Amino acid sequence: MTKLSVNINKFATLRNSRGGDNPDVVKAAIDAQLFGADGVTVHPRPDERHIRYEDVRQIKKIITTEFNIEGNCREQKFIDLVLETKPHQVTLVPDTLGQLTSDHGWDTVSNKDYLQQTIKVFKDAGIRVSIFVDPDVAMVEGAAATGTDRIELYTESYAKQYANGNKDAAIKPFIAAATKAKELGLGINAGHDLDRQNLQFLKQQIPWIDEVSIGHALICDALYLGFENAIQLYKRQLQ
Repeated sequence: MTKLSVNINKFATLRNSRGGDNPDVVKAAIDAQLFGADGVTVHPRPDERHIRYEDVRQIKKIITTEFNIEGNCREQKFIDLVLETKPHQVTLVPDTLGQLTSDHGWDTVSNKDYLQQTIKVFKDAGIRVSIFVDPDVAMVEGAAATGTDRIELYTESYAKQYANGNKDAAIKPFIAAATKAKELGLGINAGHDLDRQNLQFLKQQIPWIDEVSIGHALICDALYLGFENAIQLYKRQLQ
């Protein structure tokens, strides 16, 4: 079964636009679980422009499903937060300071030594590690050499080509990357620009995906359809 982890960053973006605590980010995490999500994802950034570090601490107190923290592990503040809160999974993303959104995977070959050292820190603390990678077989092979437990396939290129009507071409490199990951014993997550239109095809073509992390599209759908309904609609795409 492929699990759905709901990224609740957008709740924090909306809250921060006015100050105060409306919408309540912790309640959003509680409700995501009640409404059927298999996990909750947050991606704190150093400027705390959406999820704040204190949000992560408060969410950890109430989490009953899987907790996934994404972020830039080159920031010591991020490493310290993860080791403090001990989520079920940490997803390492090669963001730069001030980056609007994640837009590429790790070069797992040139960053092998750094990733090995960093991943060991988290695994020694009992935290499962996933690293963001592009759908490139060489990068998947490099990921296996770092000691990571999983990879997260960065799916923006898939989503763009799918939207343009090129779904077969769009999925091809992802099937190759996922097949190699499976051969190497790596778990497979996927995320970025996945939505109700393209999710089912991804799942059908790569049925062994462990988890998808979806935020922006799901929250946009929730504005029209309701949060609980949106979560259930996405889960149906994964069945």
